[in-house]
Amino acid sequence: MTEPAQQPTRRWPLIPTFLVLVAVAAMIALGVWQLQRKSEKEALIALYQRNVAMSSMVAYPELPPVADAFLYRKSSVVCLEPVRWDPRSGTDIKGKSGIRMIADCRTGAEGPGVLVDVGIGDNFTPPKWTGGTVQGTIVPGPGQPTVMERAMGKATPARAMLLADQPVAGLRASAVPSADDTPNNHLAYAFQWFFFAIVALIIYILAVRRRLQP
Repeated sequence: MTEPAQQPTRRWPLIPTFLVLVAVAAMIALGVWQLQRKSEKEALIALYQRNVAMSSMVAYPELPPVADAFLYRKSSVVCLEPVRWDPRSGTDIKGKSGIRMIADCRTGAEGPGVLVDVGIGDNFTPPKWTGGTVQGTIVPGPGQPTVMERAMGKATPARAMLLADQPVAGLRASAVPSADDTPNNHLAYAFQWFFFAIVALIIYILAVRRRLQP
């Protein structure tokens, strides 16, 4: 009688296992990094909240990037002339929607000038405002870099903006952004990366066990 042929021994695949473990380790590292970012963002929000509570004024930071210590502080600028208007959607202090009137102001013979939010209007027609002294709150200006631009190192420092305490004639006061509105989703992102790592590991183990079964 001829003996039945023995099936070749199936071994645990080394190279695929190594690649999967590297991927899982990368996911875990990203989760840990998100937890670190969560702590950093909480500290930043606490700084913004302290800035809001301060009544003293600071010199307006004309050149970007703007240090976090300046955001949500009170300041004032002298707008010699609005050289350009950038109407954008916004809300007033009562929550009513409208068109946010942002003036790019000249402050001297040279230099980048300053951005000033002078109030909320009902249409895109700029107000008949020729400039003057504006007192208000320093907030992040429009055109902030995206997360992808920051990650790729292509982020252009965004300018700050002064949100006027008193709107110009014919406009309503713009709502001041809250420091608490600063996004802090890093805990959820960390859980997502840890979940992906666990799922990838479980799926791979089940797939290999099925492959190793005679």
